Amino acid sequence: MQIRKLDTARLADVRQFVRFPFEVYRHYPQWVPPLQSDAMAVLDREHHPFYRHSTADFFVVESKGKTLGRIAVSHNRRYTEYTGRKAAFFYYFDCVEDASVAYTLFYAAADWAHQQGLECLMGPRGLVRADGVGLLVEGFEHRPAPGIPYNPPYYVSFLEQFGFEKEVDYLSGYLRRGYELPPRFFDVAAKVKAKRGFWIRSFASKEELRQAIPNVSRIYNEAFTDVWGYYPVDEAELALVAQRLLAIADPRLIKLVMKGDDVAGFVLAYPDLSAAIQRTKGWLWPLGWLDLQREFKHTRRLTINGMGLLPQYQGLGAMAVLYTELYQSIMEQFNFDEADLAQAAETNFKSLGEAEALGVQWYKRHRVYRRRL
Repeated sequence: MQIRKLDTARLADVRQFVRFPFEVYRHYPQWVPPLQSDAMAVLDREHHPFYRHSTADFFVVESKGKTLGRIAVSHNRRYTEYTGRKAAFFYYFDCVEDASVAYTLFYAAADWAHQQGLECLMGPRGLVRADGVGLLVEGFEHRPAPGIPYNPPYYVSFLEQFGFEKEVDYLSGYLRRGYELPPRFFDVAAKVKAKRGFWIRSFASKEELRQAIPNVSRIYNEAFTDVWGYYPVDEAELALVAQRLLAIADPRLIKLVMKGDDVAGFVLAYPDLSAAIQRTKGWLWPLGWLDLQREFKHTRRLTINGMGLLPQYQGLGAMAVLYTELYQSIMEQFNFDEADLAQAAETNFKSLGEAEALGVQWYKRHRVYRRRL
């Protein structure tokens, strides 16, 4: 058994890294693969925006010509500069059920981080802020939304036996069909609209949404400064996030809350296409797009994966305006059985409290780990 750093300029190495999870997860029907174009783009040092300011490497463990594990490790210099924490992040950790393979990967990641002059190793966390975070530690029986991590239960013991400790947890919850928004939200929304001048901007087409992306991006960059892991992102990363959003968005489920002519906040919801992505194994070409289009029309699941308000508008009732507008759109225009609120940080007490007031039932937990070097 040996570990090897991949040459990301070699297509064979890129494909080896991207295809290995299909071996690990062939017995896990819940797993949703990434879109293959997105997975390969992560290793593209010439075009991915992360490499303009930071660095990463990718490792595999091999034995007798067979891949046994993989891991990525990165130094996000923007995060270090903003927070002062000298941390490396690992992501794309996958391995067969063999602790020695996992430890080989972790030792390689820790050694890489040490050579970068860093003091701890944290993860799982991806190269961009919008990536799903954490290792799944509760809720293994549930299929995740696209982009939300899934892993076998044995990964948890591998990390903890190696000495990783909890950094922060992220919770996901659901609202079932038949749910009714508490009347007090409508009362608050009506009062806030009348008294403070908040109103909702909705979208009828992707072209309208595309024109509003710069405003959404600005709010995305400014609304989460008190959330774990925050660092300011640049225009290139925001453009990547916008590209992902537009690929899966139904414009009717994207809402902006306005204060006069200014954008105060947003909520991002989209149809859950995970079943189609499973069927196509993440390949959109040549016919995968057709399957995703069909799923877009017929899925009975909705994912809510982004809510934010600018700091100066928080605590003024604007979220009630967003909630009621989204609720009315869902009830009037869609036929969903379940809405999934994805990955709320346990340190974001305000967001958790609002979700619980809405009636969200938590059912899944992801954990970010850390280990001092």
